[in-house]
Amino acid sequence: MPDTSTHNALRRPRAARKTPRVDPFDGAEGSGTATPSAPEVDTQYLETLLGYNARRAALSVITVFLRRMEPFGLRPVDFSVLSVIAHNPGVTSRQICAALDILPPNLVGLVKSLHKRGLILRKTHPTDRRAQGLHLSAAGQRLYREAQATATMLEHEVSGRLSPEELQTLIGLLRKVYRA
Repeated sequence: MPDTSTHNALRRPRAARKTPRVDPFDGAEGSGTATPSAPEVDTQYLETLLGYNARRAALSVITVFLRRMEPFGLRPVDFSVLSVIAHNPGVTSRQICAALDILPPNLVGLVKSLHKRGLILRKTHPTDRRAQGLHLSAAGQRLYREAQATATMLEHEVSGRLSPEELQTLIGLLRKVYRA
């Protein structure tokens, strides 16, 4: 586990924060209010909005994801790109951009960074000599296997309040929204 003392030193002290940060998946109890005597804030309208609820759920999952992927040096987008490459050896950058809705200029730097870390290899595409197929290196395969196992574990933890059927329904409904 990496040393987080430097990171923690840069954060504002808990008392100085306007809203306490509570990790809903670490077993800690918390109401999400700044002080016990503070009046409850009305978020009733916001809670009727799909975007608000999707964002709140995503932030809860991403917070845990970032912490657990820190030892691997992976952000969510890095993990997603590695996953697409792992499951589609020889995939092109254009295909990754389309699959993950990433702008090509943003992917260029990401691919360069993953290549520099020795996680991916670029090979001439077998049917389009102008394109390069992307593959995981041996180091990339090892790192991805470990990161994927970690991601699977944390997904089970963060979705623990849902039954398997509820989870599948939620995933299906969210896909309907973003694939519309």
